[in-house]
Amino acid sequence: MFDNLSDKLQRVFKNLRGEGKLSAANMETALREIRVALLEADVNFKVVKQLIEAVKEKAMGEEVLASLSPTQQVIAIVRDELTRILGSHQSKLRFANEPPSVILIVGLQGSGKTTSTGKLARWLSKNGHSPMMVSVDVYRPAAREQLRVVAKDVGLPIYPGTPEETKPVELARSARREAVPSPGTPLSVDVQGIRSAYTSDPLRTDGDCEHPSLIHVGFA
Repeated sequence: MFDNLSDKLQRVFKNLRGEGKLSAANMETALREIRVALLEADVNFKVVKQLIEAVKEKAMGEEVLASLSPTQQVIAIVRDELTRILGSHQSKLRFANEPPSVILIVGLQGSGKTTSTGKLARWLSKNGHSPMMVSVDVYRPAAREQLRVVAKDVGLPIYPGTPEETKPVELARSARREAVPSPGTPLSVDVQGIRSAYTSDPLRTDGDCEHPSLIHVGFA
């Protein structure tokens, strides 16, 4: 997610540098491209709006436009605003009081959720936990096989499901029951991807899967 966003922002800044002189027109173009990059990275539209407005207010000032290195100042402003929104300090993953901690991996289609599920499981393993993974994407034929391959690569267990479990909630509940006997077993749930950053129907869970132990992690 961050690699893709970083590449898109770098392209925006490269185009700005190529302009030679910063103007209100090319600044508007750059801000529009930054807005699209953030939305495609599954950043909440309210957060994007807040960031763009803050950058625009600071970057469009006469002091910046008239400076000897306006592009560098704009880049610094964008960096500072991103840091402010993302947080300037490291946050630890908080586990549920009632084990197992169920980590729901959500994001756009093709954004790398399955690979990230494996990376998260490996990180948890290195930090003293015994994670388990499960894919509940029953709509994409190769999805569950993809996570099985990822799990094999990182050497960590996966709940494979049974032929009778054809719904996401059935798989998630069975995997949770499988993880319950081991208190140190966080369960990472790889779900179907959201079709668009602009839709409000990201998951077809066919039921209520909310639980006090559920942690949502977004990837894009």
